[in-house]
Amino acid sequence: MALVIFLRGVNVGGYRTFRPSILASELKDYGVVNIGAAGTFVVRKSVSQMRLRQELQRRLPFETKVMLCTDKELTAAAAAHPFDGVPSRPDITRFVSVSAKPLRVLSSLPISLPGEDKWLLKILSLHGKFVFGIYRREMKAISTLGTIDKLLGAPLTTRNWNTINTVLDLLKKDQKS
Repeated sequence: MALVIFLRGVNVGGYRTFRPSILASELKDYGVVNIGAAGTFVVRKSVSQMRLRQELQRRLPFETKVMLCTDKELTAAAAAHPFDGVPSRPDITRFVSVSAKPLRVLSSLPISLPGEDKWLLKILSLHGKFVFGIYRREMKAISTLGTIDKLLGAPLTTRNWNTINTVLDLLKKDQKS
């Protein structure tokens, strides 16, 4: 079973910076593959989550929250087709936020932030540890992402849907071979 690592708040705005490719090479015994610059990794070899967390803490030059999920958790969440019926447009970004543990269910979805009239961000669905949504490509929308943590009562880290698709493609290839 593969694991997927999502580090929170790294390589953003010059804070908590590191080279993900170097970390991946340091963890090559676990079959770690780096995906992008935001602290997203696929762990191909079998290792306990506790052991993996210890290795990350030991090697990262700063403290950060680590969100881990199994390949099965991520695949199942994506299999729910969270963006069906949501048109792809250049002014809208699809995202997935990940929590360290399953999230409490919200009574009514979708939720628009700050409000229905002029929304910047919409939460479309929740699936276990995952929040699926869209935001407008505006500077104010990025700060609105932080309100999801408060709304759901848990720290989250966010990735573009394209990054998640890259992870899913890699997992799919690994399952075939």
